[in-house]
Parts: sequence; structure tokens; C-alpha cells
Amino acid sequence: MQVRIKKMSPLIGDTIPLPFYATPGSAGMDLSACIEEPIVIPPGGRARVPTGIAIQLPSCDYVALVYPRSGLATRHGITMANSVGVIDSDYTGEIICVLLNQSDQEYTVNQGERIGQLLITPVLQANWQVVDELEKTERGSGGFGSTGK
Repeated sequence: MQVRIKKMSPLIGDTIPLPFYATPGSAGMDLSACIEEPIVIPPGGRARVPTGIAIQLPSCDYVALVYPRSGLATRHGITMANSVGVIDSDYTGEIICVLLNQSDQEYTVNQGERIGQLLITPVLQANWQVVDELEKTERGSGGFGSTGK
């Protein structure tokens, strides 16, 4: 699949890599912090970290999703403030990662640090069919905890 990418910063390409797959089996491409100065995130705080890129998906049949990096989460308590960022097919502005520090220590984001993962996946758009009743299922309306421990 061809995806158009625009460099939003002169740092992209020379100092900071374009998004890349770390291994042949990677589902997501690593996104790097495109910053000139380190950003310090205090405990419980959050920070907007630019990636220096904008993308254009080939059609409305696709969405780009920005996920946290598991290494940052497990080692430092750093995750995405919105859990998963949604880059709609018609958004062509810079991709910004809003990082959240869930630890009790400040965390410093450095230039070029891998801060997120970008996945591109197909989208299905739903058409609502209003009905008076839904089909019966074994679970029914059983909510939180209704299927066991």
C-alpha cells in the first residue's frame, strides 16, 4: 500500500527517521519524537509530542491508529493519554502523540526517541438498522463481570 507522507520538520529524514517497521513481523511502525529540546513529563502529567510528519491515507477505507509502545509503558509508565489515537483518512495535519506519565517519577522525552506505534488498518463504516428487539444471545445484557472472573 502506498501512503503519502509529508515532512513537517527539517529534522525528519536526517536526524529523525521516517516511521519504520522495527522487524519484518511488526504490525506497527515506530513513531519518533520530532523535538529540538527534551520534554519533561512530570508524574501524572501529559505532554503533546510532535512526530514531524503528516500522512494521507489512500482512501476512506483505511484509518491510521497510534498506539503506545509497550516498552515505555512497562519500564517507565508512559502511555498515550487517549489510549489509541485515531488518524482519520481525511486528516492531513501533523501527527501528535499525547503522552501520559503514569509513574511517580518525571520522564524525559528526547529527540528521536520512539514514542508510539502507527498501524494502518481497513475500516468498515456501519449503516444503522433500527429495530424494536435485538436477537437473543446466551449472554444477553449481562455486563461487566457477567462472563466470569
